[in-house]
Amino acid sequence: MKIFDNSSTITGFILLGFPCPREEQVLLFVLFSAVYLLTLMGNGSIICAVHWDQRLHTPMYILLANFSFLEICYVTSTVPNMLANILSDTKVISFSGCFLQFYFFFSLGSTECFFLAIMAFDRYLAICRPLHYPTIMTGRLCTNLVVGCWVLGFLWFLIPIIIISQMSFCGSRIIDHFLCDPGPLLALTCKKDPVVELVFSILSPLPLIIPFLFIIMSYALVLRAVLKVPSAAGRKKAFSTCGSHLAVVSLFYGSVLVMYGSPASEHEAGMQKVVTLFYSVVTPLLNPVIYSLRNKDIKKALQKFLGI
Repeated sequence: MKIFDNSSTITGFILLGFPCPREEQVLLFVLFSAVYLLTLMGNGSIICAVHWDQRLHTPMYILLANFSFLEICYVTSTVPNMLANILSDTKVISFSGCFLQFYFFFSLGSTECFFLAIMAFDRYLAICRPLHYPTIMTGRLCTNLVVGCWVLGFLWFLIPIIIISQMSFCGSRIIDHFLCDPGPLLALTCKKDPVVELVFSILSPLPLIIPFLFIIMSYALVLRAVLKVPSAAGRKKAFSTCGSHLAVVSLFYGSVLVMYGSPASEHEAGMQKVVTLFYSVVTPLLNPVIYSLRNKDIKKALQKFLGI
């Protein structure tokens, strides 16, 4: 990587974050710190509840526990640096720190998409093929699916991060965001390379689109199966097992598709920050609440774990 700037010695990029008076920055620091701690506590509680309650040692809840661990990693890839940035006077992030944040943030985001897909697959098997579910969704298959999500998620963005870390950057080093997003990074490169932009435009949407289509197909089959259930109580019970997952998918994909489903030129910097903040910080906070409120088994396990 080469940096060209005649005005100063460049030691990193400048993340503008949330420009505002000092008093408001302190309030933001307190707010995001509270959200981060609540996210860690909420997702950590689900992990502990699944670990210590033998009744929850089933594929559905093992996937949920791994998903909660993923959420902790996902929010940790942005919030600690964002908190440090709020208190910083220079707002500088090192080049290596910026590239690492870019890699981990998007790798974990891709992993989350894959996890949501295999959780939809688990619900499809449980509802559409209940008699074969124990023989298909074995502990070994569940483990392989979990490992596959992590490996595929982190392999996906290896090529983009290698490419962007070797590029030359000129002039301004200011990124009007609270994290190292590829769009602003590519805008700072000295020379626009159509091949690089094509690689990003092809590789970046696929971890979103492919799992999303898989989720849609899985729930289309689930819906068809549920509508064939003769009793209203049976249909309600079947839908209830999918409600939490559908709510999480809607929150995550709703905000992500708003952000990346339309041309970047349509989004102002402020809107980009708000939408990114929602799917990267708010959604991991809400997920434990959704699962604990809508799932009786998780609610009971959490009450037992917390001694309520």
